[in-house]
Amino acid sequence: MLDNERQVSNPLVASLIPSSLIDLHDLRLDDARALLEHAGQDSQPQPGEPPLRYLQRLLDGLSELSLKDPLTGLGNRRHFRAVLERSIEIVARSGESVLLLLLDIDHFKNINDTHGHLAGDQVLQAVADCLARCVRPMDTVVRYGGEEFAMILPNCRPACGRTVAERIRRAIESLSISTQQLNLQVTISIGGAYAPEWVRSTADLWIERADQQLYRAKSDGRNQVFLELPQEISVSAEEKGLLFGHLLLDEPASPDNSTAGASVAAGATLHRVRA
Repeated sequence: MLDNERQVSNPLVASLIPSSLIDLHDLRLDDARALLEHAGQDSQPQPGEPPLRYLQRLLDGLSELSLKDPLTGLGNRRHFRAVLERSIEIVARSGESVLLLLLDIDHFKNINDTHGHLAGDQVLQAVADCLARCVRPMDTVVRYGGEEFAMILPNCRPACGRTVAERIRRAIESLSISTQQLNLQVTISIGGAYAPEWVRSTADLWIERADQQLYRAKSDGRNQVFLELPQEISVSAEEKGLLFGHLLLDEPASPDNSTAGASVAAGATLHRVRA
């Protein structure tokens, strides 16, 4: 096998299409090159670059473009759905706290109607840049559609969710956006929901729950944050007896370890019930 064939992600394809049989002039690559050049990527073959390696570079660039919103440079809805599905699997297996936020620019239609769509695009770009600066490398921020954005925040405990969302809301509120000959200020409404821990939910249900909270933020006057927090598991005294009574009977009734033993057993059993 040739060296350049090892650069191709699919070795079977590389072995079936030797580099010596590829003539780049026979391939219709003008549209692919134009897309990459428009995105600021190098789309031309480098001196001495093997054809297979060049084609792989074009494919990698096009794949990356397919997951980006062209106006803001953020991830697009396709990327968002893929990350959301992966997050659901992680939560189902590990119980990790993952927060989904939906963010909507308030009164955005008025900006387009009053100042024009160019100003609207500049507002979208400025808000996108600000949101990208608000997140950690592990977080995902995308343009969900129109003037709506979404964030997926892994390892975000429920006790911290509102603080994080409020910090993002205040960052947008304090933003001064230069558009043509004037500066604009905008606000956002935020709705969020946590993925149910230890449960394999669906992306649509998770989005719907967050969207309900966004609707509450909008209807409550906008520039608000509403989060649906995970439900706490509560067990009545009678349920505790049914769940753990046999464990207590098996334990020594010494005053030093009866309470501690019951707590450990209860925690272990609750973990199994939730899983």
